[in-house]
Amino acid sequence: MNAYLEILRPFNALMGVIAVLLVALISGIFNLYVPVACIIVFIFTGAGNAINDYVDHKIDAINKPERPIPSGRISLNAAAIYATILFIIATIMSLIIGIIPGIIVVLSAILMFLYAYKLKKSCLVGNLSIAFLTGLCFVFAGVVLQTVYLSILLGFYAFLMTMAREIVKDMEDVEGDSMEGANTFPIKFGMKSSSILAAFFMILASLTSPALYLIGIFNVLYLVILIFAIAIFLICAVSILKDQSKKNTRIVSKRIKIGMGIVFLAFALGSPIISNLLHML
Repeated sequence: MNAYLEILRPFNALMGVIAVLLVALISGIFNLYVPVACIIVFIFTGAGNAINDYVDHKIDAINKPERPIPSGRISLNAAAIYATILFIIATIMSLIIGIIPGIIVVLSAILMFLYAYKLKKSCLVGNLSIAFLTGLCFVFAGVVLQTVYLSILLGFYAFLMTMAREIVKDMEDVEGDSMEGANTFPIKFGMKSSSILAAFFMILASLTSPALYLIGIFNVLYLVILIFAIAIFLICAVSILKDQSKKNTRIVSKRIKIGMGIVFLAFALGSPIISNLLHML
């Protein structure tokens, strides 16, 4: 993969695009703003990943030496310029849509820079920042498409799932983070406490997510698919509580990501539009 594309972590950035598409699908609103919002979220998320790699190049040299900067495929200066240009593009595009979307992107960019340079090393604050930004992808789409209530509900569950994964990722990266003087939750409170907190978020998301069916947001197909995601989250919760080794935290992190993908699939297939299509067949 081209280094300038890889540093954006396109598969992670696509999660933001999926958030926009899900809000459009569930709300039934499809207009020109949908693809524009998708582009904005992709560019912004990619820029955030790039600036994060810029700041974390020393840690990545230990934890993930294959990434573009520590591997030498992109220089530090090039990465900084690249990320800045992408942030500017995303901001201009959002301001064209409207003032409020523009404000959201500007404030999100400020939070992303604060996260990369300072908040990431702070206990829980960095995790909360990333989880908030992930949930904000849904809210941004809701603001653009004028369906804010729905987007807040979806963003809340994205927040819970992301919090669980962020804590597990910190557990995985303890060695490199310790050498850089970071003060993440696992470093400050230990691996066992971290596993309990991560499990808490996974279990909370699992126990409360059926409520979206009960309040009429989704149809019964949502529950059918959601069962598989809940099973993954509960298995991950038990696994991380039993084993906090680097090998297992890496496995659990990947499984949580799969679980999130299944939840998003449940969002899509449980939407009213899909329900109507199924009734027509």
